[in-house]
Amino acid sequence: MVCFRLSPVPGSGLVLLCLVLGAVSSYALELNVTDSEKATCLYAKWQMNFTIHYETTSKTFKTVTISDFSTATYNGSICGDEQNNPKIVVQFGSGFSWTVNFTKEESTYSIDGISFSYNISDNTTFPDAKDKGILTVRDAVGFRIPLNNIFRCNSLSTLEKNGVVQYYWDVHVQAFVQNGTVSTKEFLCEKDKTVTTVVPFVPTTAPSPTVTPAPREKPEVGSYSVNNSNGTCLLATMGLQLNLTHDKVVSVININPNTTDFTGSCQPQTALLRLNGSNIKYLDFVFAVKNENRFYLKEVNVSMYLVNGSAFSIANNNLSYWDAPLGSSYMCNKEQTVSVSGAFQINTFELRVQPFNVMEGKYSTGKNRASFINNLCSYVD
Repeated sequence: MVCFRLSPVPGSGLVLLCLVLGAVSSYALELNVTDSEKATCLYAKWQMNFTIHYETTSKTFKTVTISDFSTATYNGSICGDEQNNPKIVVQFGSGFSWTVNFTKEESTYSIDGISFSYNISDNTTFPDAKDKGILTVRDAVGFRIPLNNIFRCNSLSTLEKNGVVQYYWDVHVQAFVQNGTVSTKEFLCEKDKTVTTVVPFVPTTAPSPTVTPAPREKPEVGSYSVNNSNGTCLLATMGLQLNLTHDKVVSVININPNTTDFTGSCQPQTALLRLNGSNIKYLDFVFAVKNENRFYLKEVNVSMYLVNGSAFSIANNNLSYWDAPLGSSYMCNKEQTVSVSGAFQINTFELRVQPFNVMEGKYSTGKNRASFINNLCSYVD
């Protein structure tokens, strides 16, 4: 028997569902597998999404983000027996499936591997895809956890293989649950062990969205980069200030680069820079190539926890900022605003980005195309 529920972030109610799952980006998937005596044997709660880069028939590349699990089912999730090990199996969307396998040793159990399959023949999700059929990526994980411990990893974890990037956070899982009771003893992932204190953001608030919050000091400028097998493939230098409206409260949040982690990926036609911190699950900047000779900021996705514990998530994949020729870097010393939605804007300071054609790990250093003394924005090639 499999029951599961949607678990909103702290401060919201909880709805228990069996056999049907409705999930949105601000909810966690929660799975409770029971044995023949209706005792819990396998428990998991987690959040995830997937970014898939694929080639089209016209030899360009596109990126698809999978984050809707409203059609999820759990057929095949089992406690395990003498012949079969426990596993979590999730089906969602149009031909997507995700499987986690567990094994047991004397005093430990392991998260052995994760498999993710997707149907690239689905023209709605993967328009004009060159490949066809079901494609699968498999990653060996190999976490060993003491028996009767629940594994916990609130920090963002990523797996990247064959153009697929898997993102996981707020993970709680225990296989081989003893006596039907999920353990309160936690075994932490390495990233969570290094976080001794979680300092919440302290936003400036106003009673209504029509009232502008008190000005904040300029954010510190951070330097970010993404590497692939050929070396550095993306460079970004910028101060970031988030302006958001949630439940009629306006907040201004400065990103501290000293406490912000970053990762990403580079493809011929797209590039991703992902930031995350103690309260930011992810802040994505997705760049794309247009007309085969220019790049621009095409997409911004954000998911984060606010100081009151509520969740805030916004995505926009139809932007057009920071346009510059390939082989150059876009630069803007003055304060600039990226309007993601009516509820979310990003102010940038001392911005410089180069998501493609980075040479020797350095920005393009040719002639300035604008007078930055006069605070104009342009590019350097």
